[in-house]
Amino acid sequence: MALRPAHVIIKALDPAAVGRFWAEALGWHAYHPGVTTYVGPAGGLVWPHPVVVGIDLVPVPEAKTTEKNRVHLDLATRDAAHQAELIARLMTLGATPADVGQSDVPWTVLADPEGNEFCVREAREIHQDTGPIAAVVVDCLDPRAMARFWGEAMDWTSHEVTDEQAVLRSAKGVGPYFTFLRTTDAKKVPDRVHLDLLPFHGDEKEAEVARLRDLGANDLDVGQGDVPWTCLTDPEGHEFCVLALS
Repeated sequence: MALRPAHVIIKALDPAAVGRFWAEALGWHAYHPGVTTYVGPAGGLVWPHPVVVGIDLVPVPEAKTTEKNRVHLDLATRDAAHQAELIARLMTLGATPADVGQSDVPWTVLADPEGNEFCVREAREIHQDTGPIAAVVVDCLDPRAMARFWGEAMDWTSHEVTDEQAVLRSAKGVGPYFTFLRTTDAKKVPDRVHLDLLPFHGDEKEAEVARLRDLGANDLDVGQGDVPWTCLTDPEGHEFCVLALS
């Protein structure tokens, strides 16, 4: 039993506009299957995608606070020229520089049009086969504990686990990495960005939810009412949802 990431949720005041930004940023396409805007590879909406982790922009009435998001995306680049070109193009699309205390680093921190931080990484060999999203990055207090929980939740392979950082990736070696970075700041506000997970065919959602609770997940009530998905938090309080197979 295991779960797979269905997509990354980004809450937005204007999902269509933010979706256009991310589609242009990633070289993908913005789809409008309902009230949300889904960003995934061009050529038709494939969900769940067998390789990439798409982005689903969900409408909310509240703007992002000044608090830095605890979950963000890292974008991959091929070389220094591509990194510079991508940063310049993102700025023309509406990205703005963001200061999260990064100091002198080889990557550039930007924010999308609604203030959600992301990084344009320097070229790295391990990111050459990830697609445009190199990693989904989570700030946490204990990377080792997060690696244990999420590794068992998704049955992903650990590539590095230290006190400062834990790096996981699909056992199939495809798609983005899932990185946990140590921070000393405890979580204070609801996540603007979170993961939705999906069972594999043949697995029951409720059985997967029960397994996650045994691993340390907690139930979450955000006023969702009677919906076909289950809202949970991981052991450090990061929100996520387990979807039902349609």
